[in-house]
Amino acid sequence: MRIGRKRGLTDIDLRLLRVFAEIVQANGFSAAQASLGMTQATISAHMRHLEERLAVRLCERGRGGFYLTEEGRQVHSAILDLFGSIDRFQNVVLEAQGELSGDLSFGTVDAMLTNRALGLDRAVAQFAGLAPQVRLSIDIAAPQALSQGILNGRYQVVLMPAQQPLGQMHVVDLFEERQNLYCGQGHPLFPAAEASVTDAVLARQDFAGRTYMPQVPICGVDFNWRAVSAHMESTLLLVLSGAYIGFLPDHYAAPEVRSGRLRTLARDRITFFDTFQIVYPRKRPTRAADLLARAIIGCQRVQDA
Repeated sequence: MRIGRKRGLTDIDLRLLRVFAEIVQANGFSAAQASLGMTQATISAHMRHLEERLAVRLCERGRGGFYLTEEGRQVHSAILDLFGSIDRFQNVVLEAQGELSGDLSFGTVDAMLTNRALGLDRAVAQFAGLAPQVRLSIDIAAPQALSQGILNGRYQVVLMPAQQPLGQMHVVDLFEERQNLYCGQGHPLFPAAEASVTDAVLARQDFAGRTYMPQVPICGVDFNWRAVSAHMESTLLLVLSGAYIGFLPDHYAAPEVRSGRLRTLARDRITFFDTFQIVYPRKRPTRAADLLARAIIGCQRVQDA
């Protein structure tokens, strides 16, 4: 399977590529043993075989840990495209045979369950009732990973904050999520008078931002970025520590505010809204993808009504 040779993939090639994909997903040989059902020695042998067939070094493993080479990242990206195409082909065949079955991969950001404007649990229940033979896979990822995943076929449906235009995708705006600024009980601003929480004071505090947001002023404040996270749960952890201030969805932070562990800072002026969208292929989405997307859209509208 050397690059440049004009011959198709064999079953052996596909098996080896799936082993590599699982290793990357597990972030290492040892961690992939359980999911692959192989010993570490067998996994190592498979990887050596794959690298020989590709004539490239895909990853480094040893005392320094596991990480992909540049060639390995390129091959892994191509694998996601390949397996996404295979999954879509299999689903199309099943649909042509009149069956609503196969696999459906749904990606979303975290902290969606507490959002009452969404009703995601009701949408999943509706989908499961209408498509009981479909195996639904749910993955929580950062917005940039969701954008890449819907484009390369890793996901068939994603729920995420609005990103750059995705021309080949069907995009439906669902709701706006309010983001407020918070500090934890141990933070110096927690007992401070509201009038003293000026923009200049906020700019001096250590700030926990998001990996996918540009480090530019937010609501006119040039925050002091000292920590970053891609997920709301880890952002909440940073803020609850009392060492950082940070933005959180109001519905997600509400229980901690009620318990007295979080305080909202400058709510009237330091706040913004994220538009959330459901995204799925515009051209020939599978029936299962279309069904899940419509269930999510429908349940959100019922909640709004």
